[in-house]
Formats: sequence, structure tokens, C-alpha cells
Amino acid sequence: MESFHTRFSAWTPFSNKSLNRQLFQERVALISHWFDLWTNKQRQEFLCTIFLRCSKSQLRIVQDWFSERMQVAKVDFSTVLPRFISLYIFSFLNPKDLCAAAQVSWPWKFLTEQDCLWMPKCIKFGWFLPYTPAENEYGAWKHHYIACVSNLDWLTPREAAAVYGTLNEPKTEDEEVQERQREKHLRKIIWEKIALRKKELFKVRPPWVSGTRCSRLFKSKCQPRLSQTMRDQVGLQETLEKQLVLASLEALPKRSNVSGCHSYPSFSKKNWCGVYKNDGSSSHVLQPHLILISSRIPAYEMVVSSVRTGIISVVYDYSSLTLESLLYLTEKALDGQKVQSMGIFSDGNSREINLLQGYKVGIKNLLRPEVRDFWEKLGSYVAPEEAGGHVDVFVPLGASEAGIEVLSQLSQLTGTLFTAPAGIATGSYQHILSDWLGRPWERAPPSIYFSEAKLQAWSNLTDFLEDTLKSVRKQLSPLFKDLKKNISGRMIGQFIFDTMGMAHILNNQEIAQALADGLTELSQENSERNVTEDNPQDAKSSLSKNDPNFELVVKLERKLQLDLAEKRTSVVRELLQSERKYVQMLEIVRDVYAKPLRAALSSNRAILSAANIQIIFSDILRILCLNRHFLEDLRDRLQEWGPAHCVGDIFIKFGSQLNTYTNFFNNYPVVLKTIEKCREVIPAFRAFLKRHDKTVATKMLSLPELLLHPSRRFEEYMHLLYALRLHTPAEHVDRGDLTTAIDQIRKYKGYIEQMKQNINMKDQLSDIQSIIWGCPTLSEVNRYLIRVQDVAQLQCCDEEISFSLRLYEHTRDLSLFLFNDALLVSSRGTSHTPFERTSKSTYRFIASVALHRLLIEDIPDSKYIRNAFILQGPKHEWICATEVEDDKFLWLSVLQNAIKSSIEK
Repeated sequence: MESFHTRFSAWTPFSNKSLNRQLFQERVALISHWFDLWTNKQRQEFLCTIFLRCSKSQLRIVQDWFSERMQVAKVDFSTVLPRFISLYIFSFLNPKDLCAAAQVSWPWKFLTEQDCLWMPKCIKFGWFLPYTPAENEYGAWKHHYIACVSNLDWLTPREAAAVYGTLNEPKTEDEEVQERQREKHLRKIIWEKIALRKKELFKVRPPWVSGTRCSRLFKSKCQPRLSQTMRDQVGLQETLEKQLVLASLEALPKRSNVSGCHSYPSFSKKNWCGVYKNDGSSSHVLQPHLILISSRIPAYEMVVSSVRTGIISVVYDYSSLTLESLLYLTEKALDGQKVQSMGIFSDGNSREINLLQGYKVGIKNLLRPEVRDFWEKLGSYVAPEEAGGHVDVFVPLGASEAGIEVLSQLSQLTGTLFTAPAGIATGSYQHILSDWLGRPWERAPPSIYFSEAKLQAWSNLTDFLEDTLKSVRKQLSPLFKDLKKNISGRMIGQFIFDTMGMAHILNNQEIAQALADGLTELSQENSERNVTEDNPQDAKSSLSKNDPNFELVVKLERKLQLDLAEKRTSVVRELLQSERKYVQMLEIVRDVYAKPLRAALSSNRAILSAANIQIIFSDILRILCLNRHFLEDLRDRLQEWGPAHCVGDIFIKFGSQLNTYTNFFNNYPVVLKTIEKCREVIPAFRAFLKRHDKTVATKMLSLPELLLHPSRRFEEYMHLLYALRLHTPAEHVDRGDLTTAIDQIRKYKGYIEQMKQNINMKDQLSDIQSIIWGCPTLSEVNRYLIRVQDVAQLQCCDEEISFSLRLYEHTRDLSLFLFNDALLVSSRGTSHTPFERTSKSTYRFIASVALHRLLIEDIPDSKYIRNAFILQGPKHEWICATEVEDDKFLWLSVLQNAIKSSIEK
């Protein structure tokens, strides 16, 4: 009761915490009420009095609060820096940029209209003010500059030619084309000479200018390197051959190009396919071949192992690279030399190339600046088309009109011949072994880069290999990361220890480390960089020397003999054959699994309950019924097939019944969980699956593997429909129905891919969350992992000195998990098991930063530190360094691209 008597007195009741808190809130409310009634000057005096009474820790809290509310990096520099420094910064802008800067804010408008900025620009052109400005007048020189520019009497070249005429006589179309080709050739010569000059200057660069900023590193490493040897001009013999082909193509109808699979529709206006002959008339330097292999390809390790000896292969990460990083890896692999041909083995379909995550190259985005710049630089690494250079894209772009248009635009953009598979073979990557579009040489592109036997085995067993390699990568990828480095270090160490004494070993430690690094680099490169090309001398080559036009005429006649109706018939037959195989796979589910389980249920010896049988097999059996009717319609139509018959109406009817597939895909996770649960709980069902799974009757497949076929069938439908429309004339009745069917199947295929992507992202995020101790919940909508980078965290010993003299201390190891919206920072440790040589990495959560609040600062290389950079968040800062320069470049490139994308979103 005593505490209540002192409640409203001046004495504070410390013994009663609740009353103390209540009295404190009442006094704060009273002071806040007074503060609201005071004037601005009284409030300032009150704040000064309060701050003078605060301790250092209390003032530090206020400082941290202000730094969170207003970050220094986002403050307008013109309001913080002295005015003369701001004016000095703006003096580097041209008049157009100054006018644009004046529209940013009022402080910028006031500064960019000062006379000290515009007066030098006016005097440079001899424009002087006709009067003396008043003392308070500003912006006079800017208005005078704008008035002088607006009154300039200038004419465009066309207007000048119309007014004053021209001395040049009008040229014919052939002369304009030849002049344009000569100008292009001259520009190319100048470009090569400039590149050669820069390369020579780079060799004699002083050693003290090795440290560069990261932005300069990005520009320098992505510049194309051209070969030092200049190409000879195209001979008269090849010119006559090309003119003959051009004249023959121009005499053909416009639709005749579509009938063949070896010519592009829009290639009649430029040099055809650039047939190259090595007849000894001009010197030809042997050049290697390069193949780019995406990690998105299933079982890409098998593809790499099938690469021929002497072929330069580059395996790139699909999900954690940018176009700039891919160019850098390609340039590093070529080491300044050009290639005879370049292959791109990536994922995609008949309309676009799925080159990198976020970069699907198609007609819509091909002319975007960054995409166009990428293909122009990539084309500069390949030999000219006149010398037989070509780029082979292992994506079935030749099976649709949109894909052929992509190839045509790429060829016109880079000046290099682009080829792609024109086959319509269904199945896992079977199209790469079929016919190729626009192939002027006798060897197929797969035989140039790969061993065909190994590639055929890979294409037949792709799905099974990928399933096996997923678990292998998950278990062995941490061990393989440092395996090469450790083995090379042990080899060099053992060699030095056996051949030198202890005194020499201590003196040669740096040499040993350099040898170990060099051995690691050599193990990553190909054993043979130069490849010899076959030069068969057959009867046709001897005939071409005697009669230069004979071989071209024969090849052109062979290509024009392909009949459009036969092509269309072959596509329909492939559709019928593949549909028959697909229905057979669905019938295996019915005959081997569904019927015996239902028969056991009817005979009172049930293996599964009726509810579980309904969940597992009801949707797949409805799909079987739907596709059997679809197969019967196709079979009836093909029995009386003719050039005027149609199949588009059958596909439209099939597309209107896709709700059956929708029910199956919506219940697909439930079906798999039901199978797993029944296998664990019911021994009879476990024995039933053991008797029937992976037998001859099921084509060595299990029940979950058989249920995969409906999701993969729609990709085959897309290839076949695009091939049908490609070989269907525009005036055909079936043309419109095929376009409608393509839209239906494409939309439904997008729905399937979105479901698959969501499931994969969710599983990936759950795996990361399970391995990081103390990690918050990562599962959010549209979040996915981009890249994981291991770095070393550093601490600066003295931040007062300049960057070049700072010393850093390695405090701990970090792992940076980059998502599309955030960066997760975790500490990385290593745990060893007794009696085991292998180790296991452990992760502990530190912080997560939103990408739009993350700042990057590069640390120049110095004598004491290399490959370092700073990551700065709103509350924390990390000084990091990578072991290799390439890791830093790739990581910062991907990180900057992710930050830019998050800010745009």
C-alpha cells in the first residue's frame, strides 16, 4: 500500500517495477505534449540540452538510428559536397547531358545552369553574349547556347543532295552491294590491326600498372581477340561460284527454299553457304574447333567424355553465369586464336536457344543490346564464312519457321554461317544425329566434335544417366573441388623431397607452389590444342579443279529435288510411330499393374485398397483412353493420306480434351507419395512391385518411371507440329489448324514447365536450409538459387592508410549463397571423422541481405592482397577474397547482374 501513496509524488517507486514503468510512460507523454506545443527554436534548444546530458553509448544509438534512416551512399552529393566540387563534376558533361541532369532535382537544375559551365562551351564555337548579364541573373549562357544551336542552318545528306545535287552518278544494285562488301572488308582489316596493336601494347605494359578496378576488368576481359594473321582476299574462282549460286537462287520461286532442309529462306540476298575449298591456291592455316557444353544438358559428363581428341571443350554453368562471363570463359579457352568452327551444345527447342538462365535466345530478344553484342563478339572468334568457318547449334532450330528465322538473323548479324539440326526424330536428344540445316560440307557436325558411338549411347540412356549422376554429384562434388590441387601439390612435394635436401627445400617453397599451380592449370586444359583436318581427295574435288561450276550445280540440283509433300508425309509418319510407342507405354501401366491389382481386389485377396488403386491409376488410365482415340484418328487419316489431307483438326480436337492431363499433373505428387507410402506399409504391394518393376514386360522400367512419359510427350508434340507447319505451304487448308494446335500445346507445355520449376526450386531451398545451422525459412514464392561462392573473410589491420599499403588478416571462411532476391552469408567449417581421410563441410548462418540494399566495392590488387572485394549491407560489412582471379570475376559479374535484376523488379 505504501507504493500507492507515492504514485503521484516526485519520488519514483523503484521497488515496484509496474508502477515505475507506468509513471515513466506518463512523464514521457507529458514531455511529448509539451514538445508539441513548443516552437522550432525551443525544440532545438531542448534537443541540445538533452544531447549534452547523454553518454557516448547513448549518442552512438542515435547515430546508428540516423544511419539506418538515411544512408550516406544514397545522399545527393550536390547537397553535401562544396559547390565548387559539384560544379567541377558537372563540367565533364556535354550540353545534352547537362540538360538531362537539370531535370533531376532543383539543386541539380541550379548547378547545371551556372554560367561558368556554359560559357566555355559557347566560346568554343565563337558564340558570345550580345549583352552583359545582371548580377542576379543566371542561366544566360545556357539560353544563348540553346538559341544558337536552334538557329543553325544544317541539312541532312538527303536534303543537301536535293538542294545542291551530287557529283556521284546513281549506282546499280550490284555496284552498291560490292561497295558495301568492300567497306565491310576494310572495317574488318582496321579492326584486326587495332586489336593487334593493343595486344602488342599489352605485352610491353609496365609491371606497376597491374592493379585494376573491377569495372575495367569486365571491359578488358570481354573484348574479342582476333588472330594475328590476316586472311587473304577471296579469289576470283570463289566469286564466280557464289555469283552462279546467287543467280540460280534468284531464279527460283520464293517458297522453293522451304522444300529443302539445307537452305535458309532469307539467304538469297547474301552469300549462300560459303563453300570453302582448300585447293592449294591460297594458304590456309589449320585452326582448332571449340565446343561449348551447358551444365543443363542431362548427364553432361558423358557428353564431355565423348569429345574427340584435339577439340577444345568448355563446360559452363547454366544457372550461375551471365553472357559476359560466358564470353570471358570462351576467350580464355581460345587464348587469342580463332577457331574453324564452334559448337553450342545447350538446351532449347525448335524456336529458341536456352543458353543461360534468364537468356532464352529467340526472335523477340535477339536484337536486345546485350544479346546482340554477345553474338557479335562470339562470331568474331570464328573464322570467316569464306574460309569455311561456321557455328553449329545443337538445338533443333531447323524444325520450325521461327528457328530458321533465328538462324538467319544470327548469320546476318555475325557474318558467319549458323547451322542446326533439321531432323524431326522424337526421343531424348535424337535430333542431333539427324540431318543438319545449311550444311555445305560432307562431315556432319556431331562427327566433327564427338565420337558418334559414345554420343549415340548417351542419347539412348540420357534419362537413366542423369538420375544416377544427380546423386553422384551431390555426394562427390565437395570432394572433387580441391582434389586436383591436392594431388598436384603432393606430386610436386614428393618430387622435391626425393631430389633435394632440406636446405634446398626451404629455399624453394615458392617455386614448389608455382609448379603445383601450373600443374593444376595444365590438367584443366586439353592435351592437344592443334587439330589436323582431313583433306580427302576424291573424284569430285578433281572435277572441281577442271570445271569450277560443275560441283555447285550438282549440289544445288540435289537439294532442289526434295519434294515438299514427301517431307510432310515423313513428319506425319513419325507422329504416328511415336504416338504408337507412347500408347504402348501407357498400356504397360494398365496391363502389368492396374489389371492384376484390381483382379486381386475382386478375388478377396486384395493387395491394395480400392481407394489407393483409384488414386494411383484413375488419371493415367483416362489419359490412355484419350490417346488411344487420338491414335485411331491418326491411323485412319494416314491410311488415305494425300497432299491435300490435314491433321490439324485432329490436334485441335485433342487439345480441347487436355483437362484429363490437367487432373493427372495436379494429382501427380499425391500419386507418387501414395506409391511410396503403400510400399513401406503394405508388404504384399512391396513384393508385387519387386516382381514387376524393371522386367522385360515393363521395358526395364519401374512404375514411377512409366508415369514420367505424359510430361515428356508434349515436347515431342511441339517438335512435330512445328515441323509440320514448316513443310506445309501457306495456301494449304491445314495451315491455320496447325497454328491453332501449336498455340494450344505451347500453352499447356508452359503450364507443365512451371509446375516442374516450382517443385525443383522448393526442393533446392529445403536442401540448403537443412545444411545451414540456424538458417531462417527460405521457401518463398519465385525464389531460386543462382550461385554458391566460397570466400575468405578478411579484416583490415589499419584502415587509415591507403589501399595499396593495407594489411589484411584472414579471420574465417565464408560461403555466399546468392538467390534472385537476397544474399545469404554463412560461415564454413570443416569437420573430420576419426580414421577417415575425407572431410565434411558445415555451415552456420550469419546474415541475409536483400540485393537492392547490397553495395559492392572492389579492392585493387596490391602486394599484400589479391582478388578481394567488399560487400556492404545496411548493418554489416564483409571484406572477402577468392582464391582464383576467375572466381572473383565470375562472382562479381553474376552478383551485379542479380542486383540489377532485383532493382528493376
